[in-house]
Order: sequence, then C-alpha cells, then structure tokens
Amino acid sequence: MARKAKELSALEVNRLTAPGLHFVGGVAGLSLQVSASGARSWILRATVGTRRRDIGLGGFPDVTLAGAREAARAARNKIKEGIDPVDESKAKRSALVASQAAAITFGEAAAKFIAAHEAGWKNAKHAAQWTSTLETYAFPTIGKIRVSDVETAHVITILEKIWTTKTETASRLRGRIESVLDWATVRGYRKGENPARWKGHLDMLLPARAKVQKVEHHAALDYREAGAFMAELAKVEGMGARALEFAILTVARSGEVRGATWAEIDEKAGIWTIPAGRMKAEKEHRIPLASTALALLAKLPRIAGTDLIFPNSNEKPSALSDMTLTAVLRRMGRQVTAHGFRSTFRDWAGETTAYPREVIEHALAHQLKDKAEAAYARGTLFDKRRRLMADWAKHCATVATTSSVTAIRSNTAA
Repeated sequence: MARKAKELSALEVNRLTAPGLHFVGGVAGLSLQVSASGARSWILRATVGTRRRDIGLGGFPDVTLAGAREAARAARNKIKEGIDPVDESKAKRSALVASQAAAITFGEAAAKFIAAHEAGWKNAKHAAQWTSTLETYAFPTIGKIRVSDVETAHVITILEKIWTTKTETASRLRGRIESVLDWATVRGYRKGENPARWKGHLDMLLPARAKVQKVEHHAALDYREAGAFMAELAKVEGMGARALEFAILTVARSGEVRGATWAEIDEKAGIWTIPAGRMKAEKEHRIPLASTALALLAKLPRIAGTDLIFPNSNEKPSALSDMTLTAVLRRMGRQVTAHGFRSTFRDWAGETTAYPREVIEHALAHQLKDKAEAAYARGTLFDKRRRLMADWAKHCATVATTSSVTAIRSNTAA
C-alpha cells in the first residue's frame, strides 16, 4: 500500500533539498527523490501485480509538481487496467530503437545493395554504372527519403522525366530501383508491394518501352568492302588495331576481345574458349579460329606481367579501354563501329552463303529462343561454325576489284 503524505505546495516542494525520498501527496506514492549530488527527480512508488515498482516520471524542475501529479495519476490508471507502466515504457523504447535501426534512406539502401552484390558482378565498371545511374536520376528525388516511404508517385516522378527521351536508361533505372526496394523488403527495411515493379503496375502508367524507344543503330561496313578494309587495317600499327582485326575475324564483341587471355586460346586445336563470366549471356562460348586469326595471334608479343592478349601500353598493363577500337576506326576516317562488323558478318553470311540461320546466330553467340533448336545447336554445329569462320576469314582477305556500294549504312545487330 502506497504511504499517504501531506499534500505539499509547489513552493514547499522547491525547498526540498535534503538527500532522500520526499513524498509530496496529492497522488498516493508520489515523491521527489533528491540525490547526494543535489539532482531531483519524480518517483511514483506503486505496486504492480505482486511487484513494487519505483516508476520514474522525469526530472524536477523540468517536470513541475502539477505535471508530476498528472503523470502519476495516468500511471495509476494504467495499473488499474492491468498495464505495467515500466514494461510499457521499455517496450516503447525497444520499438523506437528497432524503428530507428530500420529507418535507412533509399540512398543508404542502394549503397548496401551494391556492396552486397558487386562481388558477383562481372567487373567494377558494372557497380560504377549502378551507382552513377541512381545518383544521377534517383537520388535527387528519393536519395534522402526513408526507403520504407518510397511510393509509386516517387518512382513515376523519376521515370517520367526520361522515359521517352532516354528510354533504355530509364528502363535500366527502373529495374535498379526495383532491385534496391526488393532488397530492402527482404532485409526488413520496408513492407508491402514494390512500387517500381513493372507488370501490372507501372505498365499501367507508362507506355511500353518498345513503343517509345528510339532504335540505336550500329553503323556497319557493307560486307563487300570488308576485304579492302581489312587490307587497310593491317597497315595500322598498335595493339588496338590488332584487337579490332581479331574482333572482326572472330565476330566477337569488343569487351570479349579486350579481355581475352592467352589461357583461353588453344592454338593447337584452333579454339578460343571464352568463360561464362565474360559473356553477355553468361554462358561459355567456344569460337573456332581460322588460320588467319591464328596467324595474327602468332605474331603478337607476350607482354610480361599480364596474360592479356591485347593489353595497353601502361607500366602496369591492363585491358584496352572500351573506346580504343573506336579510336582506331576514327583514325582511319571510318564512321562505323566495332560492333557494326557483327552486322557486316551477318549480312555476308545471310546473303552470300547457304549456312543455316542457327549456325550464323551461334557464331554471333546469340541465344536461340527455341530450346530444342538450342540443344541441337550445342551438339552439332561446331564443325559447321569452323567452316563458316574459315569462309569469313577468306572473304575478309579478298579485296573486291570493283565496288558501287555505299560504304556506310545503318544496321541493328545486337
């Protein structure tokens, strides 16, 4: 039973300075505790169930006598309702701490997502692209917003600005926002559906990418000019020129050539095996090397300190930059792209040879949509591709005597 005490006035309470517990009346068990240091605070002594509790109600004089009595009455009312004010306060503090721990911004969530996944990405450039895209387009709108508060309106605000003008970038951006928000949901930082999801959500608010995206064409050389071009390229010095020459002979992508290593080359078998981690489709790709490609490799020096076939000339050799092959073409006065030679190859193979479509597509490392066809291709097409690449190399070594074609045209090979 809480002891009864004389109801003190505010002036009398202010005079209480002796260390100890001073009951002030007005509400049973309310007292002013004075510490040895002179600090004073309010305590409500009450029985909760079978336990005696000393419940803190705040410091004096920040909490006045009237305020302490009001708080003491509220606490006693909770006790009557079967609520322990101390346990309730602890639960609220715990919930606050948990809420604060989960209250990270979208920018922080993005950084954590990238850090968690970059080890599995192909290269550091991929992580840099993620960061750059989000910082440029998403962070100005939601970077400092709690990730739990990101809604559809925010995502639409970000995407609408570039959806029709930079469609490819906008599409990648949407996917990256969606991934970050999915990660945040799994980690417990947010709840509910993902506001950046496309199907059944944003596809109702934005036009389909295919309807607004401008097709980016890769300028390609007419296949009838390939022989003359290769003869001209052979006269250009430098590792970039040799890398371009090898890319054309193998119809490989620029990145695959620039990252090629000697360990991937089986000169005796005449095969270049590109591991899955360096392929766009993330599947190992074997390329039969024509005699011309093997002769090119045989003339290249082995650079100390690296296994790269086409390293740069830095003191510590590394892969050629993604602009190196383009720079070679510009020095030659050609307004075509390295990637465009894949189109040149496809046109040549489709228009002048009888090789089946699946052989040509497999040579380009394109994934065949039909699973049965794809399985057949894996098992039977390598020898046909070897003949195809030999014929292509022969074509590239043949200079046409006459030409009435336009050297530059647009094509859309992937």
